Amino acid sequence: MSCKNTYITTPIYYVNDVAHIGHAYTTVIADMLARYSRLVGRNTFFLTGTDEHGQKIEQSAKQRGRAPQEYADEISATFKNLWDDFEISYDKFIRTTDNEHKIGVQKAFEVMMENGDVYKDVYSGNYCVSCETFFTDKQLVNDEFCPDCGKTTSVIEEESYFFRLSKYEDKLLQYYKENEDFILPRSKRNEIIRFVEGGLNDLSVTRTSFEWGVKLPKSANDPKHVMYVWLDALMNYVTALGYGQDEAKMEFWPAKVHLIGKDILRFHAVYWPAFLMSLGLELPKHVAAHGWWTRDGQKMSKSKGNVVDPKEVADAYGIENFRYFMMREVPFGQDGDFSQKALIDRINSDLGNDLGNLLNRIIGMSGKYFEGNIKGADIEKYYASELDEVNDKLGSIEPLLYEMQIHRFLEELWKPLTVANQAIDRYQPWTLMKEGREEEAMALVGLIANILAKVTVLLHPFMPKTTDKIAEALHFSIDTPAYEKLIKNKGVLEDFVITKIPPLFPRIEEELLKDDKGAEEQKQQEQEEDLNLITIDQFFETKLKVGTVVEAKEVEGSSKLLLLQVDIGEAAPRQVVAGIKKYYSAADLLDSQVCMVANLKPAKLMGLKSEGMLLAAKDKKGLSLIRPEHPRKAGSDIG
Repeated sequence: MSCKNTYITTPIYYVNDVAHIGHAYTTVIADMLARYSRLVGRNTFFLTGTDEHGQKIEQSAKQRGRAPQEYADEISATFKNLWDDFEISYDKFIRTTDNEHKIGVQKAFEVMMENGDVYKDVYSGNYCVSCETFFTDKQLVNDEFCPDCGKTTSVIEEESYFFRLSKYEDKLLQYYKENEDFILPRSKRNEIIRFVEGGLNDLSVTRTSFEWGVKLPKSANDPKHVMYVWLDALMNYVTALGYGQDEAKMEFWPAKVHLIGKDILRFHAVYWPAFLMSLGLELPKHVAAHGWWTRDGQKMSKSKGNVVDPKEVADAYGIENFRYFMMREVPFGQDGDFSQKALIDRINSDLGNDLGNLLNRIIGMSGKYFEGNIKGADIEKYYASELDEVNDKLGSIEPLLYEMQIHRFLEELWKPLTVANQAIDRYQPWTLMKEGREEEAMALVGLIANILAKVTVLLHPFMPKTTDKIAEALHFSIDTPAYEKLIKNKGVLEDFVITKIPPLFPRIEEELLKDDKGAEEQKQQEQEEDLNLITIDQFFETKLKVGTVVEAKEVEGSSKLLLLQVDIGEAAPRQVVAGIKKYYSAADLLDSQVCMVANLKPAKLMGLKSEGMLLAAKDKKGLSLIRPEHPRKAGSDIG
């Protein structure tokens, strides 16, 4: 029995949203890999958890009138409770608010500083709060919007500590070259290589603009800084093993597989390896990035009402059927589509017709001819070719799992079921019994039962409760000794009397989840969303006013910002920072009138407070401010 350590991780899920099918998909795959690793005798540690720091959490908590810790506690609990409902076999559920995690992150920062990989400077860039990421001017959409989520970015200038990411550019490229399976699927590898070859800038790893994060270690003597969410979050993979404290569990490092969604591949395949190189730690064996899920061919959104709630699906169709569907339906790395029809087809066909029906046939044949007795003594005498074919197939498919070719593993695992069903049809036990060839018929039933038992062992990590029921009917337990005997050593079951059990996969004739909205209402809502339609009440939530520019000047050090003082009929003018310098000079705007959004939350651009936004139109000819046709009193409402 191998005692090789195996470490499997999910990403830690951000506590600014509720769990959806994408979270469930990642976690179920990780659970399957952990269960498989334990089954084959590996000393396994499986980690999941929640990412709870950052500006988004601080802002969301404030909007709800809650303390950040209280808000994080509530959302983190929803993830943990869901995984417990799904019986996910994690060994540790880590939270980045855990004190042990904070200590480990601070230790890592100290090591990086001692290695000369962290230095202090001033950072100025386009920051997306939603993505917790900075972008260059070239990366922005229309000079303003985040290329990932489409939301408005802010120009932020603040003191920051930087990690010397540029120092590790060549080392990373060399590592990718020497470890072709580091990034899975391999199709994602070139994407990362191109990114690194394009040049790596040093990475800002601290913030002073918010407080909800891990403070720097005391040795840094800089209490106003907190660590940037990605340095904090990525370190969870080693702090969960005791990095920087009691490091006994560090024996599990490096990770066998980091399972992630494709949207965070760059952080795990570029930043994380560089951090590890700085810390002198080995790199993980694989970073495996899966695709996204749509529903009935459409992108999921709350307004469409088509977001897949994994708990809802599991309650309707059974968690294990749902597990099988997710892992069988989509090649890992590709985007997948959820539909009830596809799920029902998998349950009725793969699980009902192929797997469940084979057990029913064994129960029927053994009961009819042999009073439920099943023996394996003469299988090789009569059916050696079929048994050898199955043993060879099952003995060679394990690498597919750790290469993340999970759908192919299941495809190959199903082929012995075809061998079994074909053997029944070819040799016809009822004919053998009529001809007095009872020993041969008994061997045939034994062959079919043992094929099912072998498949059941390898299916166990995917559907643990279902396979336990099959194993109970076949009178064996699924554990490492069973794996050794039936798969590794190609053995057969001891003689037994089969136990009758109810059908495992009753046929499903119609969809079990009903849409909340009628088809016409759904269609109308989709059309409205496509047009970005809003209600009149939503429109009146925005306060638009006419303003007069009473002072205008350039923002020093900026190529696109002007600093304006705009009179909108209040006691004092509003200060507005506008990115229009390319199209207007300060002199052009002085004493002119503009239209302005007057109830935006103030923001800081390059350290300057901005208390509104000017209305403008932009096309290929340039940008033009929207102004009153004739002069109007400052503060006049628009609408």
